[in-house]
Amino acid sequence: MKYLNLKRLLIVCFNMMLLLLVLNCKKSINEKDVNLISNQELPAQAFTSTPNEFIISRIDYEKKLYGFWLGQCIANWTGLVTEMDKIGNIGTIKTGDFYTRADWGGPDQPSIWGEGVPSDLSDTIDFVLRDSSEVWGADDDTDIEYMYQHLLLVNKTSLLTPEMIKEGWLKHIKSEEENFLWVSNQRAFDLMKEGVLPPDTGRPENNEHFEMIDAQLTTELFGLFAPTRPDFALKMADLPIRTVASENALWISQFYVVMHALAARVDASMPIDKQTKWLSKEARNILPNHSYAAKMFDYVERKYHSNIPWEQTRDSIYKRYQVDQKDGYNITAQELYCNGCFAAGINFAAGLVSWFYGEGDFKETIKIGVLCGWDSDNPTATWGGLLGFIYGKDYIENLFEIPLSDKFNIHRTRQNFGKDSIDTFENMAQKGLFIIDKVVKEELNGTMNIKEGYWRIPKVSQSIPSVNN
Repeated sequence: MKYLNLKRLLIVCFNMMLLLLVLNCKKSINEKDVNLISNQELPAQAFTSTPNEFIISRIDYEKKLYGFWLGQCIANWTGLVTEMDKIGNIGTIKTGDFYTRADWGGPDQPSIWGEGVPSDLSDTIDFVLRDSSEVWGADDDTDIEYMYQHLLLVNKTSLLTPEMIKEGWLKHIKSEEENFLWVSNQRAFDLMKEGVLPPDTGRPENNEHFEMIDAQLTTELFGLFAPTRPDFALKMADLPIRTVASENALWISQFYVVMHALAARVDASMPIDKQTKWLSKEARNILPNHSYAAKMFDYVERKYHSNIPWEQTRDSIYKRYQVDQKDGYNITAQELYCNGCFAAGINFAAGLVSWFYGEGDFKETIKIGVLCGWDSDNPTATWGGLLGFIYGKDYIENLFEIPLSDKFNIHRTRQNFGKDSIDTFENMAQKGLFIIDKVVKEELNGTMNIKEGYWRIPKVSQSIPSVNN
């Protein structure tokens, strides 16, 4: 401390006062987290801007991270109303005609496991919100991302090891009672209990569910931890993705990570529909051209530009991929339960329908995603989080007529995060900032100015690895 001048000393003291305020408000940072946060404060310095750097406001980024968690929760819980209501008419389970625009606001129909009873979340297909007197519950679209953020903090690292992931899963995921794991996640968890480490838990020879959707909803957040730098975001996310996924499911997850990393450098002066198109077009470069994931992207994009209604595009992907099994997508031939309604591919295609046709409008994107079918809460939650990040906290809150809750109950689905299971989006966003501080300084060769509140991140010549050369 004796080397700090008075101004820097005041900055440090102010940060410590904020930290005490966080603790007094019972925001769930445990003691290990607090020690880490204190150790990650960086000294203020003076920098000169150059054309070779991205300059990102740390203050604005915190609001964007808040918007990410809030937007994801809104979309997740809204999507749960129609989850598995409509999966097509192949195999033993038939669900009739898919939903259309006209069904928004109308009665919800039972899911494939609803035993004839509509969702208990809402009688109608509409937004599911939590007001300021309520608490958002964790779900499989948010809880493992929360866990990965926690593991990065407590392990004081930017890159999780196989042992860190295994220990984290075994500590924070319930083993006996309902644990909110399905298909590939559940198989990977069982393998970890037998002593198998990632990435072996996601290899096809060990995990028969490697082509399911799981990694798509648990790893997007890594993109936000490496602002403007999808190359390092992919490095951060690589092992978490491979924990449960291989091949197309892996590539689709990488696609989402790239989009989230690029969201920090999208040209905000462009109309929002052009921003969203740019993000997805850039991320397309991570999909191998031979993959059905790449072919699905190209197909949905063509259909969108043909100016047909989104319902017609959705119906055409059902016929092309589940009925006719084109582009190497052979899930139907595998005769899986519900015809692979949890599969990475068909849900990726459905998600692209809502992304393209939503054109960056938060509500519109969620509405289309909710009505598209299959595992409708998962792709919708991904877009809700990404658009929530792009727009930020204030914009998302102002979209709705009620004051929205900022509280998050991680212990609804996970365990052992301390005695106070109720976290807040503000606190979750702050923890994300501390991870990014470390990444910027130690991994991206960047710098941070605490006093003025911004990061400087050097530009690189190729930030998205080429997979099609």
